[in-house]
Amino acid sequence: MNQGMIPIAVQGASRERKRQLPKGRQVDAAALQQVQALLGDLPRRRDLLIEFLHLVQDAYGCLSAAHLAALASELRLAQVEVFEVASFYHHFDIVREGELAPPALTVRVCDGLSCEMAGAGELLARLPQLLGREVRVVPAPCLGRCDQAPAVLLGQRAIAPASCEGVSAAVPSAGVAGGHAAQSATAGTVAATEAGAFAVLRECLSGLRSVEAVIAELEDSGLRGLGGAGFPAGRKWRIVSKEPAPRLMAVNIDEGEPGTFKDRYYLERNPRQFIEGMLIAAWAAGIDEIYIYLRDEYHDCRRLLQQELARLGEGTPRIHLRRGAGAYICGEESAMIESIEGKRGMPRLRPPYVAQMGLFGRPTLEHNFETLYWVPEMLEKGAAWFAGHGRNGRKGLRSFSVSGRVKQAGVKLAPAGITVQELIDEFCGGMQDGHQLYAYLPGGASGGILPASMNNIPLDFDTLQPYGCFIGSAAVIVLSQHDSARAAAANMMRFFRHESCGQCTPCRAGTAKAADMIEAPVWDASLLRELSQVMRDASICGLGQAAPNPVDCVLNYFPHEVTR
Repeated sequence: MNQGMIPIAVQGASRERKRQLPKGRQVDAAALQQVQALLGDLPRRRDLLIEFLHLVQDAYGCLSAAHLAALASELRLAQVEVFEVASFYHHFDIVREGELAPPALTVRVCDGLSCEMAGAGELLARLPQLLGREVRVVPAPCLGRCDQAPAVLLGQRAIAPASCEGVSAAVPSAGVAGGHAAQSATAGTVAATEAGAFAVLRECLSGLRSVEAVIAELEDSGLRGLGGAGFPAGRKWRIVSKEPAPRLMAVNIDEGEPGTFKDRYYLERNPRQFIEGMLIAAWAAGIDEIYIYLRDEYHDCRRLLQQELARLGEGTPRIHLRRGAGAYICGEESAMIESIEGKRGMPRLRPPYVAQMGLFGRPTLEHNFETLYWVPEMLEKGAAWFAGHGRNGRKGLRSFSVSGRVKQAGVKLAPAGITVQELIDEFCGGMQDGHQLYAYLPGGASGGILPASMNNIPLDFDTLQPYGCFIGSAAVIVLSQHDSARAAAANMMRFFRHESCGQCTPCRAGTAKAADMIEAPVWDASLLRELSQVMRDASICGLGQAAPNPVDCVLNYFPHEVTR
């Protein structure tokens, strides 16, 4: 027999042994042991996949192929399911076979509009040389610290305002900023808190306030969802409370809209007011469990919330604190729900609506952080107090996140219906020296851009739509004569291209096409308007529908910047 030939019987045996092995990547025993040690006695549930990915990322600085395979084995999932989730989120670093792991420390430099105006470009240009190869420097979408621009995340430590010198000095002591995925925290009896805390909630639980009275008070106040959509809060509670139990709640603290930082501001200063409002809403709507979705950039806020939730005992709905992973799209309610369930954050088609079939297929009360934050104070002071504020025929209070060329950036609690000129003059100390109002974004990246000549429009829900804009989460970014609306629109469109989830073609291809087109010296106005209409008509969710707003506004109000 030729020595190069293998007997047929041996070949058959070899094929049989191969068939006995499972398809796909084999699980490495050492990696499996490491993953099992990280997970400990936590339940192996699919909805905890993103939490587990964070555990591995925090412990090892990346997600190796071996660890992903081991995690899939532990959760009894196909490896492709784990990979597709891990690869969807920006904060997970997947290292394939043959690739080098990323540096132990990552510096994320915000390249949002406010930070771009404050010098983020210089940070991105100089820091790689200053910090060397042992530190990775990457641009990042808005970090929620626009009032302190430019902002940087050094691992999990926020530095704002940041300078090259300040970041360089902080790196030696930073190391690998670890952390732990937020575990389920169980809330408990109000009696476990200090005397006087949660006074309004106590009145609700004791029967001094009825569900009907509380919901009616909300309706009379005119309190609306403050995450951007503006749906009346009281009406939402009524709708969900009439759905069959068990009912769940999902709280959105994933404020990724460039220019927005109000939720972080209030959470850092008074987390208990938010928790009380959340528990009141749960009581009124008959909620069994609550899921809080907090953006991953807010590491200090996560630790603060964990501490506050741990102070509670038993007797209220079970509260789960879930950690985002860097995906703007998860600010959309159904995408957030998909992420809480351990999946890619892709918006759902509607109907059914979240109130009918939301988290885990159950009726879900979805709320923005700030909406719940105001509930206790509004109930304590009465609907007339809240509705008694306002200007130019509008009612209520608004928390404006103001950044850009003003002297005093920050969260400004002002009457609904205030104009941007009044906001700048009365609440922000005026424009910075040497700067004059040229343009402003009334609602963050997706809210459009208006010229200084339109500085007298009341800022509130429903007042800006006639001008192709909307207030959204009330993120006001102020531009001066030293800036350009064209550059602002380009910054916004790069952001949308980066953050599109890719599920629908109009958004996935439209944001990329628009971002490329507006780099041209002269814009093709006709084609851009046609593209804009297609994106508005055919995109699944608000990202693709609102992404064209900055470009359309430049064409409408600043044509001298882009056409000849």
